[in-house]
Amino acid sequence: MHVKQLHPWPSTVAEAESIQDRLRGHVELTGPTAFTLVAGLDVHYHGDDELTAAVVVLDAGTLAPVEQVVAYGKAAFPYVPGLFAFRELPALVTALELLTVTPGLLVCDGYGLAHPRGFGLACHLGVLTGLPSLGVGKTPFVGTHEPPEQERGAWTPILHEGATVGRALRTQPGVKPVYVSQGHRISLDTATSQVLHLAAHYRLPEPIRHADHLARHPS
Repeated sequence: MHVKQLHPWPSTVAEAESIQDRLRGHVELTGPTAFTLVAGLDVHYHGDDELTAAVVVLDAGTLAPVEQVVAYGKAAFPYVPGLFAFRELPALVTALELLTVTPGLLVCDGYGLAHPRGFGLACHLGVLTGLPSLGVGKTPFVGTHEPPEQERGAWTPILHEGATVGRALRTQPGVKPVYVSQGHRISLDTATSQVLHLAAHYRLPEPIRHADHLARHPS
């Protein structure tokens, strides 16, 4: 698949923040409600800078693997809160371009709107690819939320600077929630329902679980 090159990779904090501020205006918060192929994306670090980026495409109905790819690289940017995506984006883009199928939805291990500048990794990848995307965080990042009820499917809004930027979603009974936010071309209701559908048996959605395993064990 093809990924648009909308900007050079930044070398300074100011350049990175400028890219986020410029591309944020491209984010669309509505889109399809059903998908045939879904892709999980994750990155695993080996030491401080070496990394493996993995993309696993699943059949949305059966959750059976359709295609998987890996790309190797180095962290492309220093660790700066709010700019973490720039460390991983080049390797993830390389991996996406190795795919021979085009997924209908990108499920990212990270954040979308739930981000200090409203433009996390899921937003960035969505805008670069033009594909619907969402972020699933394991821990809260920005904003505040009440704990959701204990049953599967319970959620509460994540509020940041007076706006709803995501949901704390209980994917399994009595298990810690995950933190869902829109990336691009998807509504928050659809993002929530997709994460719940894709997390039928475990806390994390299957696409991310598969991508995490592949990134850790690529051979």
